[in-house]
Amino acid sequence: MATVAVVYPFIRDGRRLWLKQRWSRQLLDILGIRIDATLASIEPGSLIVANHISWLDIFAINAARPVAFVSKSEVRDWPLIGWLSAKTDTVFLRRGSRGHAKIVNAEIDALLMAGKDVAIFPEGTTTDGTHLLGFHAALLQPAVETGRPIQPLALSYETQNGQRTLAAAYAGETTMGECIAAILATRRMVVRLRPTPGLATNACSRRELAHAAHDAIAFSLGLPRASNRPGTPADPPAARLSDDAPTDSLSQAQAA
Repeated sequence: MATVAVVYPFIRDGRRLWLKQRWSRQLLDILGIRIDATLASIEPGSLIVANHISWLDIFAINAARPVAFVSKSEVRDWPLIGWLSAKTDTVFLRRGSRGHAKIVNAEIDALLMAGKDVAIFPEGTTTDGTHLLGFHAALLQPAVETGRPIQPLALSYETQNGQRTLAAAYAGETTMGECIAAILATRRMVVRLRPTPGLATNACSRRELAHAAHDAIAFSLGLPRASNRPGTPADPPAARLSDDAPTDSLSQAQAA
């Protein structure tokens, strides 16, 4: 926080991103987590769409490729954490407000057009990594408006021998303390980030793009397609298409 307050105002964006990347890598090192990522091919100014498993996801992505994230607006009012999030390229979205969603979309548009990557978790919440939920198509609107590419990103946590592990999962009734204890109890863990081919946004609707990104990630991870598509009658209310912020666990990760 001292660095953000004292150093950030006097350094360029590239240096700020480097610092955020270094902090994230250090956290993963402390927790004994190795990152395995190949993100160099991602086009600058992409909307990165990833599945969501843990509060660690944010640090894993930032360790590989520092980006801006989208979070619910309540985080901005949290003591210290809200200020730090605002200073490190977090975009805050007031959930349930279509008017505010338009303002936020304009902020994301500006970041994408400036060649900066923005990451979202369109499932709307975390899972334990054994399945995917439907993707909220409204969150892809900024890429559609700007014509910037959408980059699906498959994220998984594995043991050293390549077996999927649930240790990092921060889902359901799991508390932050329980999640951290499970991570520390795992001797070595690998977080893998695998991009699938990017999606052009100039000839598809946001709903079509959401389905394509979802299916690309599901295929990469060897997971079944979601049975609940946002906006279908079978969906629970929280999963329906809306302009809501991506996830509460995202804001919890900012606090972590």
